Amino acid sequence: MSELLSAVPSPCISICKLDDTRTYCIGCWRTRDEIREWSRSDDDRRREIVEIARTRRAEAVAAAD
Repeated sequence: MSELLSAVPSPCISICKLDDTRTYCIGCWRTRDEIREWSRSDDDRRREIVEIARTRRAEAVAAAD
C-alpha cells in the first residue's frame, strides 16, 4: 500500500515586498533565495524553509518588543 503525501503549501500570503534591508519578504518571512528555491524543493526542504521563516518572524517580533 503506497502512502500519498500532500505537498507542503506555500507560505506566501500575496504580500510580496522585501523588508527595508532587502533580506526577507514581509509577507512570508522567506529570503529571496528561499523563495527562488521553493519550486525546486522537496517537501522535507519546504518544511525546513517554513520553520526557518517562522523562527525569523518570531525573532523579529521579539526584538521589536
